[in-house]
Amino acid sequence: MMFLLYEWLKGGEAGRWLNFLRYPTFRILAAGVSSLVLGMMLGPWLIRTLKVRQYGQSNVREDVPDTHQKKKGTPTMGGYLVLASIFLGTLLFADLRSRQVWAVLLVLGGYGFTGFLDDWLKLSKRNSKGLAGRYKLLLQTAFYLLAVFGLLTDWTGGPKLLLDTHLTLPFVPTRYFNPDLGWTYVAFAFFVVVGTSNAVNLTDGLDGLAIGPTIVAGVVWAVLCYVAGSSINLADVVVVEGAPKLVGVPMWKYLGLPQVAGGAELAVFCATLVGAGTAFLWFNTYPASVFMGDLGALALGGALGMLAVLSKNEVVSTIVHAVFLAEILSVMAQVTWFKRTGKRIFRMAPLHHHFELSGWPEPRIIVRFWILSILCGGLALLAIKLR
Repeated sequence: MMFLLYEWLKGGEAGRWLNFLRYPTFRILAAGVSSLVLGMMLGPWLIRTLKVRQYGQSNVREDVPDTHQKKKGTPTMGGYLVLASIFLGTLLFADLRSRQVWAVLLVLGGYGFTGFLDDWLKLSKRNSKGLAGRYKLLLQTAFYLLAVFGLLTDWTGGPKLLLDTHLTLPFVPTRYFNPDLGWTYVAFAFFVVVGTSNAVNLTDGLDGLAIGPTIVAGVVWAVLCYVAGSSINLADVVVVEGAPKLVGVPMWKYLGLPQVAGGAELAVFCATLVGAGTAFLWFNTYPASVFMGDLGALALGGALGMLAVLSKNEVVSTIVHAVFLAEILSVMAQVTWFKRTGKRIFRMAPLHHHFELSGWPEPRIIVRFWILSILCGGLALLAIKLR
């Protein structure tokens, strides 16, 4: 909104005073700070409102450690705080002409709505198990397809995907390996988005456990999106007519990355995710004053999955989201092995419950998972230069 205001006023005296808005770096930082401030301001009011309406955690699994029983009654659906801060920050500072930004916002809001239905059914006692898994998947699929075919497809003269359908690998320059998946890429990207959404939801079992790695992932995607979408040139030496010559090369090309349309604007969105997530962590840190619920977990996971797809880092996302991946794989492995042998691999799945039953205090599990997330985020950023 602010950027469009600058575009409308530029060339005049008023536009001169708003000239700073044309720089993506300023808008990225401003978006992150504004989302953080909005979240900190909205948090106390939201928690009071949730308490008044008695939207508290009621169904705690009986097979989890006894320490979880004291969490009954803690307000849930705190995802409202994160989503509201992200939407407001993005609408204020992103270029709203970007289809990529609207696609991520659509998935964020759509998956948030799916999570809201699940939370509401649990809280209203209409269904203690929440929304059935098949209906969750149906809604997740519908919102994904709406984003892809409604916003990321050009229907003029026949359908043409605005998504880059090439597959990239970490540590491998695109000039060596960059196969085009064509329309099958839509199905591949679907598994990335929905898989990430459900993985974040499974990770959200301890205070601050899911939001910590989400913040780290948001920082990593902000860097990757900005680098791949920036128009900044870097100096490089090329040979022209047998002689070396210093020329300017786009940052993404210099680093061997695919160019990402609207990458700088996606970085603005990432900054709001980091700011809003940090504000939520203030209230969600152990012992939590509020839980994000499925409303927040499904939405944030879907947004992270879309960022992986749009930034052309689908495979790299297995490194960035390694904590989430480990959690969902632990559940899949536990269920599969138990059905085949009647025995368990872990004491309990998801993985964080295994460590709880092994005697680790909750804060130790949370902080160590955060540290692993930071380590994986750093490794993913190393992949930029090593390409």
